[in-house]
Amino acid sequence: MEMRYRARRLRGSDTLRRMVRETRLSQDALIYPVFVKTGKNIQEPIASMEGQYRYSVDRLGSLYEQILKTGVRKVLFFGLPEEKDPQGSGAYRQDGIIQSALQYTAAHYPEIFRITDVCMCEYTSHGHCGILSGDQVDNDQTLPYLAKIALSHAEAGAQMLAPSDMMDGRVGVIRHALDSNAYTALPIMAYTVKYSSSFYSPFRAAADSTPAFGDRKTYQMDYHNKKEGIQAALRDIQDGADIVMVKPALAYLDVIQRVAEQVMVPVAAYSVSGEYAMIKAAAQAGYIDEANVVCESTVSIFRAGAQILISYFAREIAGWIAQGRIG
Repeated sequence: MEMRYRARRLRGSDTLRRMVRETRLSQDALIYPVFVKTGKNIQEPIASMEGQYRYSVDRLGSLYEQILKTGVRKVLFFGLPEEKDPQGSGAYRQDGIIQSALQYTAAHYPEIFRITDVCMCEYTSHGHCGILSGDQVDNDQTLPYLAKIALSHAEAGAQMLAPSDMMDGRVGVIRHALDSNAYTALPIMAYTVKYSSSFYSPFRAAADSTPAFGDRKTYQMDYHNKKEGIQAALRDIQDGADIVMVKPALAYLDVIQRVAEQVMVPVAAYSVSGEYAMIKAAAQAGYIDEANVVCESTVSIFRAGAQILISYFAREIAGWIAQGRIG
């Protein structure tokens, strides 16, 4: 049978398939989330996220040795303080848990790139991401606190800040605080298109950040909306964001694609705790092959347009890239 076009010609070997791939992955694009807890000699398993741990600062070195071997060199810190209060004051203490982790990492593992989550939910006694006025989060009253947290992270050695609170105007306020204190070169990776999602549940258990009442729907985005995400991305860039993020990832590939098409800055995606936990649970039940599903879902995120991926599977993904399994 005469057939001029045969798509299978370029699928006949692994060498050919790899040569003509449209989507390329790199270990340089991966960020590993790290939970840091006040205390000593702690490596505490997280029940809701099999294979993940809470570390005290003095145990971070063991984790860094592992991830560096895989080629992962970027971490995103989340802190679990010893005490909480309504103002989340532990978030901006000079000797706070994130500040201590930054100082330790800079001193002992300078090759690790240090990114910090800027938010209040892990530090407030009520579990919300800002200052309360009655039973509502007060957007404008929260902004100075976020700037204070961001500045404390910068002073402790953060190399990138990632505000996740979803208060209106926070990127501009943080950018102003940084620039006014000679941190003009410090980049901001904004949680820009962050949906109010049920996929966060395992994280909230891991970070002890479940709201004591209500939910976060008044400040996180409604998952029915896409255009709002584009608007948010353009606004955050105008306010000084250097990278914009879409979170969660897998249920929002269409949003990642639209944002990537509309903006001229790098786009990050966060493959969140619920996505991780579901894959782990299905794999343990024997329903799926964990490695194959992680590889396929990871490629889908980059194929949609993400250039940076925050993932609890970052170590494994980096290893599979090195092996040539994906990438």
